[in-house]
Amino acid sequence: MTDQKILVYGDSISGNCYKIQLLCSQLDIQYDWKEVDILNGDTRTDEFLAMNANGKIPLLVINGDRYLAESNAILCYLAGDSDLAGKNGFARAEVLQWMFFEQYSHEPNIATSRFIMKYLGSPPDRQPALEEKRVGGYKALDVMEARLSKNNFFVDGNYSLADIALYAYTHTADEGGFDLAAYPAVRAWLSRVEGTPGYHPMRQK
Repeated sequence: MTDQKILVYGDSISGNCYKIQLLCSQLDIQYDWKEVDILNGDTRTDEFLAMNANGKIPLLVINGDRYLAESNAILCYLAGDSDLAGKNGFARAEVLQWMFFEQYSHEPNIATSRFIMKYLGSPPDRQPALEEKRVGGYKALDVMEARLSKNNFFVDGNYSLADIALYAYTHTADEGGFDLAAYPAVRAWLSRVEGTPGYHPMRQK
C-alpha cells in the first residue's frame, strides 16, 4: 500500500466509513480524508456519481483514478494479505461469512435504526420502521452473543476484519435504540476491540 496515494470520501460518524478509519489506524495506512455530508446531497452530484454511480460512501480513490465502493470490499482491499483478513483459506472464508452477516442481518437493522434516530431525528412517520427493525437487530445481537460467549473474537479467536466490520455499528447500537445490557459477551468483546493495538475511536458530532 505504501506506493499508492489513497483518498477516502466519508462521513466521520458513519459506521461504514469509520470501519475504514479504524483499519487504516491499525495497519498504519496513510490516507487523505474528504468529509461528505450525505444529507446535503454531496453524494448525488455529477462529480461524485461519476466515481460511484450508487451514490454512497465510503468511497476509496486509489492514485486519483481507481475507485472502490462498499465498506467491506474496501476493508478487504486495504487489509491485503495481513492476518486481519484471516490466517488461512478457511479462516478467510469465515471472516467473509461474518462480514456478509454484518451487511445482510446486522447493518440493515442496527445501522438503519441509528440513521433514523441520529441523522433524521426519529420522525413520527419512521416509527413503524424502527419497531420493525428492533426485531431483526436483536436477532443479530443474539447470534453475536452466542458466538462471543465461546470466542474472544469472531474467527479462530483472533481479531480480524470481521470484528472491525461488526464493531462499527454495534458500539453505537444505543444510538439506534438498542440496549446491550442483556448481552454481556458482546459488551466484553467491545472492550477487547477497544484494547487492540492502534485502536482509533469514532469521532463524535
